[in-house]
Amino acid sequence: MTQSQTVSFTAMKDGTRDDYLLLDRLERAYADGLAARVLAELGALEHSLGGYQVSRLDHSLQTATRAHRDGADIDMVVSALLHDIGDPLAPYNHAAIAVAILKPYVREDCIWVLEHHGIFQQAYYAHHLGGERYARERYRDHPAYQLCIDFCEKWDQAAFDPGYDTLPLDFFAPLVHEVFARKPWDPAVMRPGAA
Repeated sequence: MTQSQTVSFTAMKDGTRDDYLLLDRLERAYADGLAARVLAELGALEHSLGGYQVSRLDHSLQTATRAHRDGADIDMVVSALLHDIGDPLAPYNHAAIAVAILKPYVREDCIWVLEHHGIFQQAYYAHHLGGERYARERYRDHPAYQLCIDFCEKWDQAAFDPGYDTLPLDFFAPLVHEVFARKPWDPAVMRPGAA
C-alpha cells in the first residue's frame, strides 16, 4: 500500500475527515469481495470436521440442494448453504458465525432459523448423549418455530447422505453473489416473517 493509500494517524482520535473517507472507500471496495471470500470458506469445509459419511462442504451443499428443490427462496437457500460455515472456528457456537455473516443481507426469519438450528437439531441426538432432546419447545410461540423445525427435518438432519444427488458449489455461487450484492440492512429485505 502506498503512502497515499494509508491514513495519517496512529491513533484513531487523531484521524481527519480525509483519513476516514479513505478508509470508508477502501472498506466498501473490500466488502465487494465478500461473496468470493464466503465461497472460498465454504470450499474449505471439505477438510473440516470428520466422522460423517460426507464432508461438511457436502453436508452444506446437500442442505442447500434440498432447500432449493423444495422451492425455498434465495434467502433460505443461501442460509441453508452457509448454516454450518462457522464449524471450523466456533465448533460450540458455529451458528453465531453464519448469523453474523448473513444478518445484514437476508430476512429476519432466516436469521432466527440459523441462530436456533443447533438447538432444534438436538431433537435427533441429545437423548443419546444425556442432553435435553426437546429444548426447542421453549421457542414454541416464536413465529419462526415451525420454519426452523422444517429446516431441520427436511433439509439439515437429512443432509448426510453420500448417495444424494447434491448440486455443486458452482450452482449456488450466483445466488451467493446475488445476496451479498444487496445493500446491507435494506429494510425491503429485512422484513420480518416473509417466507
